[in-house]
Amino acid sequence: MFRPDLEGVPLVVLSNNDGMVVAASREAKALGLDLGEPWFKLRPHAERLGVRAVSSNYELYGDMSARTMRVLERFASEVDIYSIDEAFLTIDRRTSADCEAMTDLGRTVRSEVRRLIGVPVCVGIAPNRTLSKLANRCAKKLDVFGGVCVWPATRPEWREQLMRSLPVSEVWGIASRLERRLRALGIETIWDLATADPTFIRKQFNVTVMRTALELRGVACIGPEEDRTGKKDQLIVSRSFSEKVTTVNGIRQALSIYAQQMASRLTRHHQVGKTLVAFAGTAHFAEQKHYPQVKVRLPFPTADPVELTRAAHQLLPHIQDGSRYARAGLMMADLLPAGLHLPLEPFQAPHEDAGIAGIIDSVQKKAGKEALGLGWGGMRPGPSWQMKREMLTKRATTHWDELVTVRA
Repeated sequence: MFRPDLEGVPLVVLSNNDGMVVAASREAKALGLDLGEPWFKLRPHAERLGVRAVSSNYELYGDMSARTMRVLERFASEVDIYSIDEAFLTIDRRTSADCEAMTDLGRTVRSEVRRLIGVPVCVGIAPNRTLSKLANRCAKKLDVFGGVCVWPATRPEWREQLMRSLPVSEVWGIASRLERRLRALGIETIWDLATADPTFIRKQFNVTVMRTALELRGVACIGPEEDRTGKKDQLIVSRSFSEKVTTVNGIRQALSIYAQQMASRLTRHHQVGKTLVAFAGTAHFAEQKHYPQVKVRLPFPTADPVELTRAAHQLLPHIQDGSRYARAGLMMADLLPAGLHLPLEPFQAPHEDAGIAGIIDSVQKKAGKEALGLGWGGMRPGPSWQMKREMLTKRATTHWDELVTVRA
């Protein structure tokens, strides 16, 4: 949107610390570039191939996603934001009964997002979520659909041929481990799963896989809650360091920053946690390897940044001065909805009642992450090990110094 010179150029987006390729444009994929390719291997050949690389611009991605979702809300009474680049829209029954009306709706959604936000999207429309994901894949991969695939508008024999040709791993929610188990039972394609006996599938796996099989037949049986099964069980905040951290205080600062980020995320999603795991580790190829870890059972479910920081610092006695730590992180488990179990008055956290996590998050959103912090997590200057992003494009909608200038 802000770099029209990159349109049609072989373009890759790099992971944290500009480590490896995590996204690639169609032009880059046509050159044979694979996701996961280390940038240091690709860099010497990039100029010859005409490949451009950019660092991950999380601030811009998050803001553009929010703007896109607001546009989508104009077209449906129910919008379920599934991830940063994906949402399910529940459309009116009268529209869903008319294939032509559904096609027009999909084209309108696509054109309005492109016009108002500037990013291309694809639209898949089907009777349920699993098939809409499959339709969206067709809209993206097959030019004949023009970016909009209405599943009921396609011919039954074409749908069968497609499902017979695609491996079962192309189904939403079928990961590699589950794919191997399905293949061992002779279920290799999407068609095999769609035509399998649902009772047999449930006995061999679970009700979630059975529902997926039923949805492939056109039965709607996965709703918003089932979509997120397993996604709320734990929350992880972890980063690789751009420079190795060799001191206890360096790890202390990292854990303090991560505890604040953890508290902000929990507060944002109205959750609390009961168990916190703190860990650090040297690089796998380091001569002196060290991977300390502690598991802390909190006295009560909380999202209080003070309590989480105290718990995270229990890792510090296990840190060895001089070891070259490449990463550290926190994992919160046993997540619960906030307010479900209120502690008795003697055990209540005064900092949580004051909403410190929300205050820090709000100030950092408006003034930048270094504007306010808690304890070691707010010390200036910022840590030298912060994520390296040497090819960062402008954060054109979230940072005053990087706003785009428009000339009429």
